[in-house]
Amino acid sequence: MRLLLATDAWSPQVNGVVRTWQQTIRELEEMGHSVDVVHPALGRTMAAPRYNEIRLALAPWRIVGAAFDRGCDAVHIATEGPIGFETRRRCERAGIPYTTSYHTQFPEYMKRYFALPMGVTWRFMRWFHGGARATLAPTEQVTRQLRDHGIARAQTWCRGVDTTLFRPSDAALFAHLPRPVHLYAGRVAREKNIDAFMQAQLPGSKVVVGDGPERARLERAHPDVYFAGYRFGEELAAHYASADVFVFPSRTDTFGVVMLEANACGLPIAAYPVTGPIDVVREGVNGALDEHLETACVRALQVSRAACLTHAQSQSWRRVAEVLLSHVVETDVARGGARTLLSTRSARG
Repeated sequence: MRLLLATDAWSPQVNGVVRTWQQTIRELEEMGHSVDVVHPALGRTMAAPRYNEIRLALAPWRIVGAAFDRGCDAVHIATEGPIGFETRRRCERAGIPYTTSYHTQFPEYMKRYFALPMGVTWRFMRWFHGGARATLAPTEQVTRQLRDHGIARAQTWCRGVDTTLFRPSDAALFAHLPRPVHLYAGRVAREKNIDAFMQAQLPGSKVVVGDGPERARLERAHPDVYFAGYRFGEELAAHYASADVFVFPSRTDTFGVVMLEANACGLPIAAYPVTGPIDVVREGVNGALDEHLETACVRALQVSRAACLTHAQSQSWRRVAEVLLSHVVETDVARGGARTLLSTRSARG
């Protein structure tokens, strides 16, 4: 099968959406499928308002049109940006079945960044995802949230971790820092609530792995915190393995792939009991959840690193790819036309 994946989030962006799709595509290709990724860098771009590291397509109709000309067997729309919007428009106009996924809490972010009432954004989300044969959400809780807001065909997807890359090691990157080492990894952006981590009264040291629009401000305000910048692959895994607790302060993530990566390196998680962490963290097994981040960190330090590893090993990217395939609608798409070949259970339902 040849899948057309329409996404406004792609390399060189570094985030959970990109990482999820890169790993899923790798599994799909190993299963004998091919994926045509339609993304902004295929044409001219502009910076997203208030988020310069995110590039948006200036002429999405050209990029998407070229992809439709190449043809495909199924269409999946991963994001609600210009690429996703144009792909949806073409599918609706030509009667091409498609699926979508929900990765980002846009209503929360639009309120935080632009003071847009969440009700307005949810109306847009219902419109955007309403025509999809299935909208894939990362967890049961997010699936329920979408259905509660009128996105009736929401289905639970899942997330995985590469345990060959992310694994325990004898790395000792923080030998110069007082223990315990509390580590955050991810985008350094306002919606990640990193200020809560910075302000938490914790023993030992704090490390931030990643970059983003908030990094300069946080570095000025917290000179005692070690900012490592972006790290990838083996280097990122070594940072996880060298720390004592992984701190995930976000209250708005739909999942948080970094939590599974940390667990796969034997690192327990400390987080708030909110959407995302509550679907990943089992109290006392692979981390701790508490409304007081300091309390969660103290309890997480008592969690067995071996138990964290065992938990992570049960989460595979192959399963992520298989669930995706079970929902996509196979169709014959070329030059704006379509012929449906096979509908999934979701499409028939």
